[in-house]
Amino acid sequence: MSSTDRLPPLVVHAPRIEPALAKRIRLVCFDVDGVLTDGGLYLGSAQHEGGSVPFELKRYDVQDGLGMAMLRECGLKVAIITGRVSESVATRARELRVDACIQDPQARKLPALKRLCESLGISLDEVAFVGDDLPDIAVLRAVGLPVAVGNCTAEAARASHLQLSARGGFGAVREFCELLLTARDEWTDAVERYVHSRSVDDVAVATEIPQ
Repeated sequence: MSSTDRLPPLVVHAPRIEPALAKRIRLVCFDVDGVLTDGGLYLGSAQHEGGSVPFELKRYDVQDGLGMAMLRECGLKVAIITGRVSESVATRARELRVDACIQDPQARKLPALKRLCESLGISLDEVAFVGDDLPDIAVLRAVGLPVAVGNCTAEAARASHLQLSARGGFGAVREFCELLLTARDEWTDAVERYVHSRSVDDVAVATEIPQ
């Protein structure tokens, strides 16, 4: 890539996450309602074959999705852990190709995370988790890098190492992805690889990165 093809240098401030801590992380987990979404739920029903079929709609942020994809592109495992069961979440998880999508209607997130870590050979100390409310507290207290969105509850903030500026569903996930990869000294190179992959007419180079 020539120098003229590169983006202008990024202005990177001092990392908000200690680089040694950031580099220790191997798995990044996200809550859904209030983190990947704004917490709003659209509930309704539709008629199908003479019966009423309930449905649930959620709003997701495309920039958040690309941030999660960049984590995976940099070699990190990414998981979704939520206390609601929704086909919307399953669909979004498939789109983003996350490594795991756990939906527990009882919101028993910590036991679910422990099972996931055991299956991946990862310790809780190597996990980052982004949450926003009381169902996330147990996980936030257990992981190596607990993070809360900008509009989290006071309890979630107290349990977190870092509180983001952006609100859940409105860029908080993307903010964290950039902060983590910047602290790992990987964000700028990841951006360049992405831009380059979208600048060439070569399927082998322009690998699909979901949003």
